[in-house]
Amino acid sequence: MTTLNNWFFWAILSAVFAACTAIFAKIGIRGVDSDFATLMRTVIILFILSGFIWLTDKWSNPFTLSGKTWLFLGLSGLATGASWLCYFRALQMGDASKVAPVDKFSLVLVALFAFAFLGERPSIREWLGIALVACGVLVLAIK
Repeated sequence: MTTLNNWFFWAILSAVFAACTAIFAKIGIRGVDSDFATLMRTVIILFILSGFIWLTDKWSNPFTLSGKTWLFLGLSGLATGASWLCYFRALQMGDASKVAPVDKFSLVLVALFAFAFLGERPSIREWLGIALVACGVLVLAIK
């Protein structure tokens, strides 16, 4: 499998960009309301993704999407917006080195939700890793 078609390659890049997001956001929200900063970030993302879709000729007719697709993309968008608002608020109040790892508790929740709703079955080794992440979050969260 080539690197560009390897999910792990893209997941690592996602982690790198997420780490940059925390640092850049922490610096960028100094003296700015966190909700307003989230809006500005969203506008920038809209322009970047629109340009990317246009340049790569990936546009398709959104009216051809099924109702189920619209529903779940809509719910995902609402969850993303809520997550970003909470994340920026937390970054404004706390240290990036503490906020970002606690935010990654989502990894534990994704595993649990995928188990419950998608029928995914992590191996014992994977559950151990998920439990270790949960323990790490607790170590960071408890004073």
